[in-house]
Amino acid sequence: MAVKYSRVCTYPFRFLSGSSKCPGSKGAWKTQRGLSSLMNSVNHYTSPIESFKLDDLQITFGKPSQLKPKPDVSKLVFGKHYTDYMFEANWDMSTGWDKPRISPIHDLTIHPGSKVLHYAIELFEGMKAYRGVDGKVRIFRPDLNMQRLLRGARRALLPEFNGTEFISCIKRLVTLEEEWIPHSETSSLYIRPTFIGTDSSLGVALSQQALLFVILCPVGPYFATGFKPVSLLADPQYVRAWPGGCGDTKLGANYAPTVFVQKTAEESGLQQVLWLYGQDHQITEVGTMNIFVFMKNHKGEKELITPPLNGLILPGVTRQSILDLTREWKDFKVTEKSITMKELIQANKEKRVLEIFGSGTACIVCPVSSISYLGENHQIPTAEQKEPLFGKILKNLTDIYYGRISHPWGVLV
Repeated sequence: MAVKYSRVCTYPFRFLSGSSKCPGSKGAWKTQRGLSSLMNSVNHYTSPIESFKLDDLQITFGKPSQLKPKPDVSKLVFGKHYTDYMFEANWDMSTGWDKPRISPIHDLTIHPGSKVLHYAIELFEGMKAYRGVDGKVRIFRPDLNMQRLLRGARRALLPEFNGTEFISCIKRLVTLEEEWIPHSETSSLYIRPTFIGTDSSLGVALSQQALLFVILCPVGPYFATGFKPVSLLADPQYVRAWPGGCGDTKLGANYAPTVFVQKTAEESGLQQVLWLYGQDHQITEVGTMNIFVFMKNHKGEKELITPPLNGLILPGVTRQSILDLTREWKDFKVTEKSITMKELIQANKEKRVLEIFGSGTACIVCPVSSISYLGENHQIPTAEQKEPLFGKILKNLTDIYYGRISHPWGVLV
C-alpha cells in the first residue's frame, strides 16, 4: 500500500499555555498512516506529574575542591570545557516527573540495556547565553528552542513538560554558573539540553523512563577558521534526510551518519558537506547548518533564498531569525523555496550568485567559498562582496546577543 504524505502541524500541542494551535509552523511531511495512533499513544502516556517546576528545584552545592579553574578565553575551543554544575530531571511513566535538581557535574549512571544506547531514543538542543556590554546575561529566543525540543520529544515518544518551567530552570543554572560566561564579544556559554530514554528493557518500543539534563560549555568560534569562508563537498550519493523521516528534529540519530561524510570531505581537502536530496539534487543543508543563497533572480532582483520547512530541513532558530530580520528590512526579496544544484550552477555561471552562507546557533553564520560537485569545483564570490549580507546579518544578531541594542529576542537571565 502506498504511503501518502501531507502537511501537518508538527509543533507540540501543549507548549506554554496548553493551546492546541500551531504557532506558525509551515509543517513537515508526515505520513497520514499512523499519525493519529502516534499522537494517541503520546496522549495516553501523559505522566501523572505532567511537568517539573522551578519551585521544586533542588540545588546541591559542590565543595570548593570540586570547582574547576576557568579556561583561558583566548584559547577556547568548542565543546571541550564544561562548567561545574548540571541540571537533571527524571521521568517515569508510572509516577511522572521527579523534582528537578542542579548538582555538581558528574558521570551518568544508566543501565547498559537503556534504550538510548541501543535504539538512539535521544534528542538535544543548542542554545547560548551571552554576557552583554551592559554586564547583563541574555539567552537568545529560548522559546523557539523549547518548541523544537518538545516537537522532537513527540517524535521520539518521550514525555512532555512545560517549556516555560524548563526555561526558568535553565536560567537558574546559568545564573549559578555566571562566572563561566566569557567576558568577550566573540565567546559565549553554550547550553546543551539533552533528553534520553533510559528504560532498561531491550526491544524497539517507547521508553518508560527518561532523563532530561543540561550541561554548559564556555565556547569560542565553532570553526577553527572563525568566520572565514569554507569549502563544501556536494556528493548526491549521501543523503541527510528524506520525506517522512525525522530530519526536521534534533534527534541524535540524524547526526551520527554524517560523521563519515564529513570525514570524506576533509580527506578531499574540503571543510564541510552540502547535503543534497532527490534526483534533481535539491540543496537542503550545509554541515549541521541551514543554508542561504543570496543572488539576483531572472528579473534582476536581489533575492535571499533558503529551502522551505518541508520535513527535510531543521527549523533553526538562527534561520528563523535571519528570515525575520531580512523581511523586516525590506531591502530585497526573501523566499523559502527549493533550489537545485543545476539552478545554482547556472546562476553562478551567469554571475548572479552573490553569497552563500550557513546559519546555526553554534556558528551564527558561516560564509561559503566554493562547492565541489560531480568532479568540478565552483567558486562562490561570497568573500568578494564589498558589504556582504552575511556580515550585516552577523552584526545585527551579535548586537542583540551582546546587548548593544535592546531587542525582545535577547531574554534576560
